[in-house]
Amino acid sequence: MKKIEAIIKPFKLEEVKESLDSIGIRGITVSEVKGFGRQKGHTELYRGAEYVVDFLPKIKLEIILPDDSVDKAVEAIISAAKTGRIGDGKIFILSLDEVIRIRTGEKGEEAI
Repeated sequence: MKKIEAIIKPFKLEEVKESLDSIGIRGITVSEVKGFGRQKGHTELYRGAEYVVDFLPKIKLEIILPDDSVDKAVEAIISAAKTGRIGDGKIFILSLDEVIRIRTGEKGEEAI
């Protein structure tokens, strides 16, 4: 089993959700987060004063999948989230030792 963590631009969330739904992935956890990468934020002007916005709003998706679904999910995220501009985000793939469904006690892939 794998866990995909994807950091994307907020306005791409609906497209990514629809893209994942089209390949049969329905269990997604979404969090509003802030951060920066290579672009290190940007400068804004507010009431004549200039200030630096270090942390930009992003969306973090977390998806737990069987190993054989990971490549399709990654391609779906990339195709829907990519704008071709800096700050499109990143995808992290982690191995999971165990998943347990609290309600039923099911373990492993049955719990996904």
